[in-house]
Order: sequence, then structure tokens, then C-alpha cells
Amino acid sequence: MSFRPLHDRILVRRVEFQEKTKGGIIIPDTVKEKPSEGEVVAVGPGARNEAGQIQTLDVKSGDRILFGKWSGTEIKINGEDLLIMKESDVLGIVEAQDEQKQAA
Repeated sequence: MSFRPLHDRILVRRVEFQEKTKGGIIIPDTVKEKPSEGEVVAVGPGARNEAGQIQTLDVKSGDRILFGKWSGTEIKINGEDLLIMKESDVLGIVEAQDEQKQAA
């Protein structure tokens, strides 16, 4: 099954972090906070402005993003836990270090 978000919504896969502390202590699932970083899986075509034109989204598939702790709605597609949220819930796009060095 494929999924295409509508309007200004995006589909996000949470990025899982290491389950150990630097001291080697394993953190159980019941205590861990859900990560607020994810990878954009799919994006909608965009929202309509006052003139009725579609305004494209700033995020695109493959972008790594930061979002609020309680943002989005959890859904399950093909057995995978994903989030669907509006683009306005995105706090920012995480850029790779290599891209920042090339831009400087």
C-alpha cells in the first residue's frame, strides 16, 4: 500500500537513537522519550493561498526534520509506525555537516 498526504501534510518516520548511555547503561523502552527528529517519507502537494493557488511545501522527501514533542498523529502503514503532521508542526530542517562546509 502506498500513501500520499493531502494538502500541507507530511508523513514522517521517527529517527531512533542509541539505547545506551555513554556509561553503557541500557535505557528500557518504558523510560525512553520518543525522539523529536525524523525523516520525511512523503509530502502533500501544498496548501492553497488566498488566491486559490497551491503553495508548495518547504520540506521534501528525504529531509531530516525536528518537530515538537506532541506533534503529529501516529499511524501504522505496512506494519511501520509513522507520523502524519502539518508542515507548520516542523520546527526546522537538519542539514548535514558536509553541506554546511561546502556552502562556506
